[in-house]
Amino acid sequence: MKHLLYTIMVALTLVSCGGASVPENFTQSESLPKIYPDYVDVTIPVNIAPLTFMMEQPVDEMVARLSFGNEEMVLGGEKIQPDVDDWHELLQQAKGQDITVEVYARQGEQWTRFQPFAYHVSTDSIDPYLSYRLISPSYVTYEELTLNQRCLENYDERVMVDNMLCSTEENGQCVNCHNYQKYNPDRMLFHARQNMGGTVVVYDGDIRKINMRNDSILSAGVYPTWHPWLPLVVFSTNRTGQSFHTAHRNKIEVFDSASDLIAFDVANNQVTNIENDPQEFEIYPFWAPDGKTLYYCSAHFVYNDSLEHETDVIMRAKEFKYCIYKKSFDPETLTFGPHEMVFNADSLDKSATLPRISPDGRFLVFTLGNYGCFHIWHHEADLWLMDLATGECRRMDGINSGDTESYHSWSSNGRWMVVSSRREDSNYTRPFIAHVDAQGRSTKAFVLPQADPEFHHQFMKSYNIPEFMRGPVKYDAKDFAKVLRNEDGEPVEYVQKLSK
Repeated sequence: MKHLLYTIMVALTLVSCGGASVPENFTQSESLPKIYPDYVDVTIPVNIAPLTFMMEQPVDEMVARLSFGNEEMVLGGEKIQPDVDDWHELLQQAKGQDITVEVYARQGEQWTRFQPFAYHVSTDSIDPYLSYRLISPSYVTYEELTLNQRCLENYDERVMVDNMLCSTEENGQCVNCHNYQKYNPDRMLFHARQNMGGTVVVYDGDIRKINMRNDSILSAGVYPTWHPWLPLVVFSTNRTGQSFHTAHRNKIEVFDSASDLIAFDVANNQVTNIENDPQEFEIYPFWAPDGKTLYYCSAHFVYNDSLEHETDVIMRAKEFKYCIYKKSFDPETLTFGPHEMVFNADSLDKSATLPRISPDGRFLVFTLGNYGCFHIWHHEADLWLMDLATGECRRMDGINSGDTESYHSWSSNGRWMVVSSRREDSNYTRPFIAHVDAQGRSTKAFVLPQADPEFHHQFMKSYNIPEFMRGPVKYDAKDFAKVLRNEDGEPVEYVQKLSK
């Protein structure tokens, strides 16, 4: 589509940053600027790091004016990179209102002014930290990975756990599934697999490695969820495999050949089974904020006894349709009730995974794909929202894109959601953030801001399991490596029932 252009001559008096100034002679475009990352008309937290951007197509020079009332910043160069302090001052001034962004680009001697757009500055803040696993695609390697924490108010990032500190040429390792109790960095855990494996638990200054393997449970704990206040974690236990498609848009299939649910008493090192039907594949537990309901997913599957189980799963992978269930829980007696259906995805010929309840208990957000439990490699996967008061379900159009949306987390105030998305190149997951209002309506999602807007184009790792945090984890990579290297791990005791 061709846009009409016309020339305007104006004279402006501005306060500029770094010597930049708005050009006096330019051609006016009727189009919005095509910038990367796409921050056009996004809703942002009042405490978010500066949004840096550049033109998608190469230009000789660009200028951007960010203004609200009598306050403004004028920035220039090949990239727009606001000063952190100036940016936060402008956000505070515009809190609850809009910052107007005007972009000018020069090719040769000709400047073009594009249609202005807005940053909608929400009064809702976002948790100051986000943690995630950085990992290359699993068909490349899995050992060179880290668990990182990033300050969302600036660009500070630190490695919490470095997998290579405990890996050798002979013995590899994998770390995964970091999780927090109510966003508290002082109560957290993560897993280490294979060499020096175990579950590392941090609890109010105490750091331990737990050996959760026991003959009475299927495997060590995998996908964790902390009870909101009790020293209690529910895990799924999984026998997980991986296969590769020879001709399919979804490159990889990750599957379980068996999975159950267990509860782990952090204080007493006790575990017990809470769901272990061999024809039900339970996965992805998540506590409701009231601590009285446990949500999870399960698929019904009956093996063909004439085949090896793993072969049977691979051949019939598209038969796995996970539905969402819940179980009541009594915090006084530590007992679980029977399971109840919450969302029957199988009736829609779909599969639902990763149930996440909003902090106010009203909304359930889950990933919906065509089949299976590992939707991070499924390009059709989207986020859906259920109103738990009415049972109404709807696609989260503001957050979703034309590509994969998978792992997602609520902020502690319930007004923001982060999701791992492959929307930019179909290969790498990156964290996208969107505002969610009190009615569950979501805004356009924006990618995690970086100091250099080209960062996500150049960084060849995926962001896995983004989790909000109220503050930073105090331990560093060397502390965690010492615990993993020097301890065998405290064994767990299997009990038929947990007791206080």
